[in-house]
Amino acid sequence: IPVRFLKQRGLNRCFVKGETSMKILVTGFDPFGGESVNPAFEAVKLLPDEIAGAEIVKLEIPTVFTKSAEVVERAIEKERPDIVLSIGQAGGRSCMTVEKVAINLAEARIPDNDGEQPIGQALREDGDTAYFATVPVKAMVANMRKHGIPAHVSYTAGTFVCNSIMYHVLYLLDRKFPGVKGGFIHVPYESTQVVDKPNGTPFMPIDQIAKALEYAIEAAVSQDVDVNLSAGETH
Repeated sequence: IPVRFLKQRGLNRCFVKGETSMKILVTGFDPFGGESVNPAFEAVKLLPDEIAGAEIVKLEIPTVFTKSAEVVERAIEKERPDIVLSIGQAGGRSCMTVEKVAINLAEARIPDNDGEQPIGQALREDGDTAYFATVPVKAMVANMRKHGIPAHVSYTAGTFVCNSIMYHVLYLLDRKFPGVKGGFIHVPYESTQVVDKPNGTPFMPIDQIAKALEYAIEAAVSQDVDVNLSAGETH
């Protein structure tokens, strides 16, 4: 009978031939802010079911401060992934941006999809001021660039639901699911969203966004240690 070796909470799994060695939970938000689509989950839906030998579990989550964290926590408990990677829309950004840090602050300029609009609130009263992504952020950026897709490291995930879910996930991984890695990627508008927006509004075709995510995940699976890439900002 084939033997399966598992470390605690699914870290560094080793399966028999024919089985995937890792599982990655990839989440994407539903549309918000008056948009009819969200390129985050539209791109997630286009991902293959396996990337670099890892099983890909896709999950749409609500653009809601409270509910999004609850939905992802239940999914982590059910799926026991090795990596949780959340995807969100950053309208106005011109490339793929892999987030480095999430902060313990909810400051909503607009209401979320349930009308929640926290101002100056902590996301977790007992949480750290900030959590850094535990996926290899620079390696993910480098692999996207290697395949001709513009990508950068970002040092601000904003203060809306994207930052919220990144923070909540990293908090949960730190407190409840040790050994699981977590991260967040912001994606630009996709082409249909900018038809009626001002001339020059940045966008990226949805199939290119999906390929970029695939390359980022490929790096996250293969790189245990991040690469040495100069990626800082002066402002």
